[in-house]
Amino acid sequence: MKDKLFITFQYLVPQHLLSRAAGWLANTPISWIKNPFTRWFVKRYNINMAEAAQTDPCAYASFNDFFTRALKDGARPICAEKNAVVCPADGAISQIGDIRHGRIFQAKGQDYSLLELVGGRQEDANGFDGGKFAVVYLSPRDYHRVHLPLAGKLTRMIHVPGDLFSVNDTTAENVPRLFARNERVVCLFDTEAGPMALILVGAMIVASIETVWAGQVAPVPRTIKTTRYDGHDSFEFDTGDEIGRFKLGSTAIVLFGENAIDWCENYEAGTPTRMGEKLATLTPSGDNS
Repeated sequence: MKDKLFITFQYLVPQHLLSRAAGWLANTPISWIKNPFTRWFVKRYNINMAEAAQTDPCAYASFNDFFTRALKDGARPICAEKNAVVCPADGAISQIGDIRHGRIFQAKGQDYSLLELVGGRQEDANGFDGGKFAVVYLSPRDYHRVHLPLAGKLTRMIHVPGDLFSVNDTTAENVPRLFARNERVVCLFDTEAGPMALILVGAMIVASIETVWAGQVAPVPRTIKTTRYDGHDSFEFDTGDEIGRFKLGSTAIVLFGENAIDWCENYEAGTPTRMGEKLATLTPSGDNS
């Protein structure tokens, strides 16, 4: 009954209005608002401020600045093994596996369309059908910057407007097409393993999604917007480089093409992740170096 009430609330609440209001509060510099809440948040979620570049939680200009805090140099070493693919974020694996017949597993009894997830353009989906996916959930206590799993060149960014359901286990099990219906930013890269997608999925109370090349991407007017990156507008990144962040947390999804990589065997639903640790290995056919 509790789960049913929670899901019903998700459908009835004005998701975008609530999230924008939360965004305003999270951005306020007013000290008597931000400081007590930030101190409560650190205590409530047992945040490890010792690894933050700025260890005083009240020294940040706003709660959002605290939430997207940088870490000290070396706090997240990047796996240097040859052919390693690394975790894009701190958090936990929600699901990991194969993309079968253009569908991605969400939870027991639920899956969603690869084509819908990447924004509806068949050309973008084709490179991943038969490939691999991993979904990483970032909890409130986690470091909320997202990094690149494998060195690559940005080719396309697609902002897909949508709903803002929560992205926890309860909603994954009860809201059809959860990750393909929520607002998201799809980032497509060319890599030595072929095409790679890193998708930043919004959720309720997520104030905004930002990338390092475009600044704030979401929220914007509710139409699909695609930006191509080539020529003078191209961006290239090394493995482990920061590419974006959530102002209040959500989910990152990684996609690779067929026969490009093999997930490490120690990862399954519920496994904790730490940005920079080895997540997968390039296959001989996927390594074109």
